[in-house]
Amino acid sequence: MNAPTEIIADDKSRLIDTRLTAPGIRCAGCIGKIERDLSELDGVESVRVNFSAKRVAVLHDPAIGEEHLAAALRELGFESQPVADNPLGTDDAESKKLLRALAVAGFGMMNVMLLSVSIWSGAEGATRELFHWLSAVIALPVIAYSGRPFFASALMALRYRRTNMDVPISIGVLLATGLSLYETATGGGHAYFESAVMLLFFLLSGRALDASMRTRTRAGIGALLGSMGKSATVIAPDGSTARLPADELEPGMLVMVAAGEALAADGEVDEGSSAIDNSMLTGESAPENVSKGSLVHAGAINLGAPLRIRLTRTTSDTAIAEIARLMDEAGQSRSRYVRIADRASRLYAPAVHTLSLLAFIGWMIAGTGWHQSLVIAIAVLIITCPCAMGLAVPAAQVVASGALLKRGLLVKDGSALERLAECDTALLDKTGTLTLGEPRPDIYALGSDDRAIALALAQTSRHPLSRGLTSALRECDTKPERLECVREIEGCGVTGNWDGREVALERTSRSGTEISVSLRVDGRSQLIVFEDPMRPDASKTVAALKTLGIKPSILSGDRSGAVQAVANELQLDAQAGATPQDKLRALELLKRSGRKPLMIGDGLNDGPALAAAHASIAPGNASDVSQQAADAVFIGRNLMPVALAVQVARRTMKIVRQNLGFSVLYNVCAVPLALFGFVTPLIAAIAMSISSLVVVANSLRLARSAKEPSA
Repeated sequence: MNAPTEIIADDKSRLIDTRLTAPGIRCAGCIGKIERDLSELDGVESVRVNFSAKRVAVLHDPAIGEEHLAAALRELGFESQPVADNPLGTDDAESKKLLRALAVAGFGMMNVMLLSVSIWSGAEGATRELFHWLSAVIALPVIAYSGRPFFASALMALRYRRTNMDVPISIGVLLATGLSLYETATGGGHAYFESAVMLLFFLLSGRALDASMRTRTRAGIGALLGSMGKSATVIAPDGSTARLPADELEPGMLVMVAAGEALAADGEVDEGSSAIDNSMLTGESAPENVSKGSLVHAGAINLGAPLRIRLTRTTSDTAIAEIARLMDEAGQSRSRYVRIADRASRLYAPAVHTLSLLAFIGWMIAGTGWHQSLVIAIAVLIITCPCAMGLAVPAAQVVASGALLKRGLLVKDGSALERLAECDTALLDKTGTLTLGEPRPDIYALGSDDRAIALALAQTSRHPLSRGLTSALRECDTKPERLECVREIEGCGVTGNWDGREVALERTSRSGTEISVSLRVDGRSQLIVFEDPMRPDASKTVAALKTLGIKPSILSGDRSGAVQAVANELQLDAQAGATPQDKLRALELLKRSGRKPLMIGDGLNDGPALAAAHASIAPGNASDVSQQAADAVFIGRNLMPVALAVQVARRTMKIVRQNLGFSVLYNVCAVPLALFGFVTPLIAAIAMSISSLVVVANSLRLARSAKEPSA
């Protein structure tokens, strides 16, 4: 089989990075087996598994062919498949499948339990047999449908002579079902259909929670690529034009970019001057003036006059595509939090198999017969099911996430709470994060006539400063004057005639932290200064972070003067003019020094840093890319949800440790009882369910934990 791959050359050495998709990656044990066994191949430098993308990245010597890597994966039980046309996209099919299975299991569990209650209440003879058969009619299709995720995974593992956590689960469910059918057919007194269905329901609950969280982790990169223009108008040497899709563009082509159009590739302005909205790339809210010779990037929006651009980089070579790759690579390392689960999974399956087998053999030797020995072995399999342990983390995460949502913070990835709890450093972007990202003008020095003239001029322009001025004037109930001959001059401003006099809104140079325009009325000028206001509780939030033991600082791509002004007000260290690569380097330095950084940012240039940080948060007014790349998003004008998230995350981890401790204690007490025959499969299922309910009840205490931290 010719394994489909992506191959990316490594400029620093002869090693190459080959990536293969492996849909069969289902758990932490799969990750550990692939990384451990592939790394032992001669010529393989390193192996990384991206759990959410189900992709394997192998850094290796070119002498090792891709077919050899695919064959090695196949021997481990993982078939490789072609890389999708959009390998950075997301697919929630797995989550939907698990949710359907969970719904069916829940329906079956409720109905079978109703029938079981009647049997427990004393139904005898024909009535009991009827209820057993009715339970079988309901349970068998439910088990066949809802058990598919576990059965398929177990069969795949056994096919390649390996094991995983789904093997003992499948054996337990199938043995309980088979024994229940035997008891029903022979008129026995006990059937265990409710045990099998209940077991599947609780297992699917934990797995569905995990899958729904993982499907969100890859959405950011797809949103990033979606911000690029989809096509461009190409100008041929003879002057004719043609509209080509972005993937057909080539360096050297001359393209026309109309007003309001997004650039589809990187290039250099060949003709024309205009203002572009580059905030998706730089995080700077103010537009950037460009003219002949200026470099422009894919994703930027032309705000004014048409431009002719000579393309320099297209498709996967653009700045946005490079940032997407950085985000993807940064995201790879985040799957390492599953290593603890990996170790547990390697011990769980053989331990459970051994215990169950020993129980069967031991009771057979004791002379109880195959029936009773099998019942005890099934009880051991069921009672050792890791439902409580499996719910220990996701149950706490879901409750904490719900509590934070009520306070204006959406946690997209439950595992982020663990990382948030560990953070000891915070890096905050300036524009749109510490500030509101909404330039607001100081209009109070303007007279009523000047306000009316300014509104008449500003409302004709699509420039962000003009839109901000228009909004502020309309909030003051200003009515625009009637102007004549209004026109916008790109790079200069808007002009017109009022009552026979020339009026204009003119651009002025920026100085320090100020952005300003000049209103000129017949030779008289009035300066209008714009400010990007600080979030109302920024200072209080910074103090709260310090109280929580987190050291905050500013890391921004904005101008030095603007950044330093905010840093002085908040008494923070700051780094200005940082590129996406600069931000990644800053994070790496912190990590190497043993710090665990929290990144808070909103611009496209923050995307890689948000993905690479130990944990990350974006504001609700951030770009779609940043919101998707971040672990959490806070809504509204206040910054305090950032500190609140850290506080709740730390409380969540305390609950998680309590849940795990209880789960271990439960197994220490319950397993010996099952081994010595004091527990039937039904009691085992009930005990397993009670242990799960205890974990959930303990987690519900987090619902009251989202209280604002004191500064």
